[in-house]
Order: sequence, then C-alpha cells, then structure tokens
Amino acid sequence: MPILTSDVDTASAAYLHNREVQSAAVAALNEQLEIVAAGGGERYVKRHHDRGRLLARERIELLVDRDAPFMELSALAAWGTEFNVGAAIVTGVGVISGTECMIIAHDPTVRGGTMNPYTLRKNLRALDIATVNRLPVVYLVESGGADLPTQSDLFVDAGRIFQKLTALSSIGIPTISLVFGNSTAGGAYVPGMCDYAVLVDKAAKVFLGGPPLVKMATGEESDDESLGGADMHTRVSGLGDYFAIDEVDAIRIGRDIVAHLNFRKLGPGPTQPADDPLFDAEELLGIASGDSRVPFDPREVIARVVDGSRFSEYKPRWGTSLATGWASVHGFPVGILANTRGVLFSEESKKATEFILLANQTDIPLIFLQNVTGFMVGAEYEQGGIIKDGAKMINAVTNSTVPHITVNMGGSFGAGNYGMSGRAYDPRFVFTWVNAKLAVMGAAQLAGVMSIVGKAAAESAGREFDVEADAKRTAEIEAQIERESHPFFISGKTYDDGVIDPRDTRSVLGMALSAAHSNVVSGRRGFGVFRM
Repeated sequence: MPILTSDVDTASAAYLHNREVQSAAVAALNEQLEIVAAGGGERYVKRHHDRGRLLARERIELLVDRDAPFMELSALAAWGTEFNVGAAIVTGVGVISGTECMIIAHDPTVRGGTMNPYTLRKNLRALDIATVNRLPVVYLVESGGADLPTQSDLFVDAGRIFQKLTALSSIGIPTISLVFGNSTAGGAYVPGMCDYAVLVDKAAKVFLGGPPLVKMATGEESDDESLGGADMHTRVSGLGDYFAIDEVDAIRIGRDIVAHLNFRKLGPGPTQPADDPLFDAEELLGIASGDSRVPFDPREVIARVVDGSRFSEYKPRWGTSLATGWASVHGFPVGILANTRGVLFSEESKKATEFILLANQTDIPLIFLQNVTGFMVGAEYEQGGIIKDGAKMINAVTNSTVPHITVNMGGSFGAGNYGMSGRAYDPRFVFTWVNAKLAVMGAAQLAGVMSIVGKAAAESAGREFDVEADAKRTAEIEAQIERESHPFFISGKTYDDGVIDPRDTRSVLGMALSAAHSNVVSGRRGFGVFRM
C-alpha cells in the first residue's frame, strides 16, 4: 500500500500560529476536564470519602483491567448550563475482565448523583452506543433519583432508560448493576431491569418509596435496611443476586460476573499490521488550522493517524475537494473520507457515494474526517445537479451499515455535516477536535444572510432600512453563532461523544473501532433509489 509523505514545515509562521491557537484550546479543554473530575467540589468529595465511599472515577479505576484504557464519553455534557459540567454521571468504554463494556457511573458528589436533563441525555446516548456496538453495560449506581425542579424535562423520557435496559437484555447484551448507595423511586428499576444486581451491605438502598414516603402513604413505620437494604434484597425479596460486604467486594464480584459472561466479539479482529505512523502526532497541533476558514490538507492528518502512514487513495485526480482511500488503524481496515478544501461539489458527492458503496461491498468501516463548509451553491451548480448529487451521497451515508466514526477536525457546516455522517446519521461515535466548529453556517455568513433578508424585507415594505440597527443586530447574531458553534457548547448539548486533543485521534479511533467490532461488521448490499 502507498505510504504518505509529509510537507509540513514546523518552522513556518502558519504552523507556529496554528500550534499556538490549538495549544491554547487544549489547555482550555484540560481545565474543563479537571472541573469535571472534581465532581461536586472539594467539600462534597471529602464528605463522601469520610463516609468510607469511593468516588465514581475511583470505582471505575478499580473495575477496569489494570493498565487498560478507559475512553470517557460526553465529558463536557451540561457545559454552559446551570448544571455541573459532566452532568453528574460518568460514561465510557472500558475493558473489564478482558471484555469491552459500556460503564455508566453516577457521581454522588454532584447533588447526590441526581439526574438532570443533561444527565438523561448522556445516559441515553451511552445506552445507544452500547446497543449498536453490542457492548455489555455495567452500571455503578448511587443516585438520589430525579432532580425534582426539572422533572417536567425528565419524567417522560427517563422511562427510556429502563426500556433500553430491557431491550439490551432481549438481544443478548448483558446488563449488570453494582449498587453502592441510593437507587430509589424510578432508579430502583435499574437493578430491577438489569440481568445481574450486586448490592453493597449497609449502603445500598433500593426501594420505590423511602421511609418518609411509606409513612405518608400507608402510615407504616420502617427504615432503609428493612425497605431496601442489601441484606433484605439478597435474603428476602430476591432482587439482589450478590451480597457485597463493601465497595471493593462489589467491584470484585462485578469483574467476576463479566469474566463468566462467555461474551465474544462478533466482528473480526485486527487483520493488518498495527505499526505506528511514520510521523509525529505532536505535529497535529500545528497542522490543524487555527482559523476554521483556512483549510488544511487532511492527508497530513491521515499520515499521523493510520498504521505505518499507509494510505491507498481512491480517485485521487477527480473530485479533489474530498480525499477518499483505504488504510488501517490499530490493525482494523478502514475507508477514510476527508475534506480537503471545505466545499463539496457534484464530483465529490458522486465520488463519496461510490466509495461508500465499495466499503459496504467489502464490509469495511468508514472514518469521516470533517472540515466542510457545505455543498456548493450558485446557478451553475444548481443547474449541474448539485441537489441530486448531494442526495446520492446522503442516501449512501444513510443506508450504509458498516460502522461510521466521525471526527470534526475544523468545521462542520450546513448539509455538509449530513453528507459527512454527522450526528443525525447515527455514526457509531462522533468526536470533535478542540478548536472545531459546528453550525448551520459560519457566523459571518449567517449574520450576513440575515442582514440581506432584512434589507429585502424593508424594500418590499417600502420603508427605510435602518443601517445602524442592522449593524448592531448583525454583530449580535455573529457573536451568538460564534458562541453556539464552539466545541464546548456543542459537546455540552451532547451533540458529540467528546471533545478531544488532536494528538489523541489515533488512540480514540482505535478504541472506537475495537468497540464497534464487538458487533457484526457487515455492509449493505442493496440501497434505495438514487436520483441520477
């Protein structure tokens, strides 16, 4: 397979500028991740430890295999909202007793681990990932239930957690709950719906109604242990399958359960040499543009991500605004689609369509490296059939059944986001580089469109156009779109699965591909009608 070369000049002004901008963005990301890891803050962490309890991340660290990676997902959920960044829950893919699992852990230091609307979004996304990739689910439970002031945004959709848990079990994907503390009201159905339930002595509280509610409803006097303790549920009700003497014991039992699941991957293992790229991933900080309006050659990225920097490009002389080709990442064969100049023309759309069809014919997963401003507009391109050709590409993306993994490297705008397998098209995983943007269009373009529309409306109504008010409105709109296209804002809404340092791209793709191969990897042989 051909080996990529590199033309990066690490001493150039452009490289140094890009590196400065990207390094600052990475520092800002790390600052936010430190806030996430701090949970509810020093006071609540200390109180939790003083009670002899482990933190959510400490539980995860003991649960996963020694030195195994843990790919945390949606770490910035709820960023920019009234809720704690991270949304009071930790989710991610980790290896337990040799098996890749989806781990979902409540963070009891954040308002008792109560669920807010962003917690729900993050939880449901984790269960969706587990379902499509066929990953066993391990819940680390300690939650006070719903955040009652936001119940109107929670109650109806929260039932989907239990629906998804039972659906996972019905298709043979194991679900395990390790209950370290509160699992009350609706939360009691988490261990109730899981295939296995482990309860910690003198800590687990699993009941539909606690002592105060029981007193109010029936007049009965009771206590936590008789209503929902580990001893009662493992001896009397039968809800608990395993009795753990403490948290470490519960984690030991959880690892043992996974070890005896007899769970096997359905997809093929790595088949290619997994040698390191020839070029340093550190250089990605200087390759990624510091300005989303300035394109960069994605082949320089590919050369630092794929095995041995090998890349067999498909149709390199046609539709050159999109690079397509074959490679492997950590031994997994992949097809790559990467934007080179931002705009998708008809040729690029048809090229992408053909390439996606070929990947499906050969059961090869696809990686979409987005840096796209959209499909080309204008009379010439409309008359040339850009809508029909764009529809072909979107048809192929929609109906493709091989795993898709999407990375937004610089910008993802307009229908280009759809054509390059954006979140609405159900890629297995979506990640965003730390300085990338996502919106219907760029801030300046959107503000300018609104200004043109305003002028046209004034002319149509026969009234004078207020230039000063338009300038103020344009500035406000541009600032709004800049704010709303920021990667932290996008990730805060859980529109991706995480903001990542560009230098981590190879590792993240490798873990995502490995997770995707827990399920069958098979392409579609028949597609819908293509508009020719």
